[in-house]
Amino acid sequence: MKYLVKGARVIDPQIHLDDVCDVLIDNGFIAKVEKSISEKDFIVEGDAEANVEVIDAKGRVLTVGLVDMHVHFRDPGYEYKETIESGCRAAVHGGFTDVATMPNTDPVTDTGTGIRYQIDRARAAKLCHVRPIGALTRGEEGENLAEIGDMVLEGAVAFSDDGHGVQKAGMMRVAMGYVSQFDKLVIAHCEDESLAGHGVINEGRPSSKLGMFGIPALAEELEVYRDIELCRLTGCPLHIAHISTAKSLDMVRAAKREGLPVSCEVTPHHLFLCEDDITDAYNTNYKMNPPLRTHDDMLALQQGLIDGTIDAVATDHAPHAQHEKDCEWEIALNGITGLETSLPLMLTHMIHTNHLSWQRLVEVMAIAPRRLLRLDAVKIEPGYAANLTLIDPSAQVSITPEYFESKACNSAWLGEKLTGCAQDVFVDGVRVMHEGCVC
Repeated sequence: MKYLVKGARVIDPQIHLDDVCDVLIDNGFIAKVEKSISEKDFIVEGDAEANVEVIDAKGRVLTVGLVDMHVHFRDPGYEYKETIESGCRAAVHGGFTDVATMPNTDPVTDTGTGIRYQIDRARAAKLCHVRPIGALTRGEEGENLAEIGDMVLEGAVAFSDDGHGVQKAGMMRVAMGYVSQFDKLVIAHCEDESLAGHGVINEGRPSSKLGMFGIPALAEELEVYRDIELCRLTGCPLHIAHISTAKSLDMVRAAKREGLPVSCEVTPHHLFLCEDDITDAYNTNYKMNPPLRTHDDMLALQQGLIDGTIDAVATDHAPHAQHEKDCEWEIALNGITGLETSLPLMLTHMIHTNHLSWQRLVEVMAIAPRRLLRLDAVKIEPGYAANLTLIDPSAQVSITPEYFESKACNSAWLGEKLTGCAQDVFVDGVRVMHEGCVC
């Protein structure tokens, strides 16, 4: 199938492209990128119409397909929360062509078979690319190495014990030393559990006011420091997941200046929410791990995204069933859905407020995640796979339970109206979303 995207503002900072262009998609690849491509060129003799579907994209923005490098699809083991198919539907609805799935499933994805299962299920869904992340240790128990080499052979793009992290420094050193041999990324969930204890909210004034055990910022910062030092020791590329404090960010900034292979990501909820948003209503959609931090931390993270210290925006998409959130704060599970609100939030709070350029948005939501995960580059020029996201910056989005393609709707933004969202998504040249509807 041929598609001709006409009149979009086409943005790809990799090739210094930011212009109104026409883009021809043919047989899964980008065939032409020109100022004007006539649909008459595709009329076959004897036919009344052109052999191409024309998409009027005036007023819209065409970018490299978005990538979320940190999602939880719960499959296998927790399919009542999300399946690979429903997660892929949510991803496409959010504008993503690629997602990297965390391994804390049941059983834990710590073998080549587990990696293959996810890839095969995603191919059957025929929606977006799923890039599985393998566990660092068996069962994510932090005691013995998982089958790293076997998982690499089956397609694992990175390794992590996300959910709690590797608690023993010696085990983390062994894991990083081993993973470094495969030129893969170690993604660290930085949390010292002995400091976090039974905490359920950031340790500070709101935790005291609301009478809940707090998690000190030091629980994250201590392991960020430790893992950066282990990166220095082993040479293994290190990525800090869901960074949440200004001090953690400062350590990453210093490591980058030193030339260490250290990167980090931030979630939309840590960019746009803080502990002050948690009230005595005890809305458990504000409960996550790491917890929402201080207002100053939130502003520091926004600045880190703007100045380039933060490499990627990742959602930590964490779907839960209603009964797992509609309960007392102390026993409610951590996390919120994120795939379908990430782009609208970034457009509303960063693009439309002129805090972030479109070029930087594409860098942190599409280009850098691909580079960090060692995926093939996608560029908007002839010969590259047509993994593309067409965005309507002015579309009005109401966040209601009915809005979500995910099985879950545990969102902190329920009831809000946002501006801007993905309209069409192409995965290897196949249009998997059309005018906001998943195909």
